[in-house]
Amino acid sequence: MNLASLLAQFAPGASSHIVSIPPTWHQGRTSYGGLSSVLAYQAAKLTGEDLPPLQSAQIAFVGPLANQVEVTAKILRRGKNTAFVKSEILGSDGVGLSCTFIFMNRRHSHLDYEGLPKPELPPVPTPETARSGPPEFFTGHMQYPDKRLELGMATNRLASWHRFTEHDGLDPIAELICIGDALPPSAMGLMTEKGMVSSMNWQINMLTDTPATKDGWWYLVSETHHAANGASSQYMTAYNSEGVPVLTGMQSVAIFV
Repeated sequence: MNLASLLAQFAPGASSHIVSIPPTWHQGRTSYGGLSSVLAYQAAKLTGEDLPPLQSAQIAFVGPLANQVEVTAKILRRGKNTAFVKSEILGSDGVGLSCTFIFMNRRHSHLDYEGLPKPELPPVPTPETARSGPPEFFTGHMQYPDKRLELGMATNRLASWHRFTEHDGLDPIAELICIGDALPPSAMGLMTEKGMVSSMNWQINMLTDTPATKDGWWYLVSETHHAANGASSQYMTAYNSEGVPVLTGMQSVAIFV
């Protein structure tokens, strides 16, 4: 089942949605984090017909989610320009994901500044160079040009083009949230031993109301700036095909080796 079909299970105005997460969207014993995040976003954005665009989200990966889940959302506060919406996903073991979404109308400001790095983007993959992951893993729904990770790379930075194999007709915000977590935690580029890692939270900021890219390709960058004592902290950025940054984020990752 592709992303569009999963999101089509949500009913506008409902406070609770029952969704079945297919095994092909799992990573290990839980749902891929980007998918869980976008399911919560879909429920949040349907709490009101005239919500402003998404500005920011705070996402906590509380526990494993798989198979049938319940996605709930409620408006915490609605002001003139801003709405705070709480969304949770409940699985067989209780709450597995807890999110706060901030929807906000843009306002005129005297500030217009951008200090994000301008990476030299490699060529966008061609049909001949793109590959997908195994069909039983969430990367089977995606395409990317190279192997996603090799241990012992001695690098704190991972970066690659990613897109959904079926990306036509998707809400671009939902698409970007779901694809934005596709890279492995960048601390794995520093690891010399195999072991479990698990993202614990994800703070994201949208840099535009209308993210757009060519042929569904997004360039994802993740960079670890601290790793010690069983955890790492990483910055994340998503760029469109023109090299324009459209999303920034930060994650705390648990490391079990």
